[in-house]
Amino acid sequence: MTPQPLVMALTGASGAPYAVRILQLLATNQEPVWLIISGHGWRLLAEECGIRDLAALQAATGGNWSSVVLFDDADRGAKPASGSQRTRGMLICPCSMGTVAAVAHGTSRSLVERAADVTLKEGRKLVVVPRETPLSLIHLRNLAAVAEAGVTVLPAAPGFYHRPTALSDLIDFIAQRVLDQFGYEIEVAPRWGAPPAE
Repeated sequence: MTPQPLVMALTGASGAPYAVRILQLLATNQEPVWLIISGHGWRLLAEECGIRDLAALQAATGGNWSSVVLFDDADRGAKPASGSQRTRGMLICPCSMGTVAAVAHGTSRSLVERAADVTLKEGRKLVVVPRETPLSLIHLRNLAAVAEAGVTVLPAAPGFYHRPTALSDLIDFIAQRVLDQFGYEIEVAPRWGAPPAE
């Protein structure tokens, strides 16, 4: 049986390195991904990772995109917008507060928003990775609304019990938690109880 694709969206919140690492892990393990990058998502890739075009993103994520399909965020008629297309679920990482608000209220103005709406209506797993801080009351209410609708809110808040010594350790902590949410058998970060690195 062909594995179902994960719909993965990058939006305009800080945290692009998390998305690059997750995409790298999925692509190098040949896990199917339907990728959507918003206009502001591309801006954050450039500002935070120095990734300014598709070729650079492919290179940064291992180069082999045989399992990755890129969709235009403006194309609300693309496959991720249809409930008849079976998927593993959807990840929005990083997820801007504007996107959280759109998901909370079902606006569906873009492919990212429509795909999230479809994921919810089909009863599939939807994980959002917000990074905004501090959070306003509006942010908190929108996050509560999506959680009540069944969304998993996974803040980009890495732990420190594994004694990270490099930025990559913090990124991998969040990447591992995301991968676990979708049941991937990919191990990149130590788990609680494992001896810390010396």
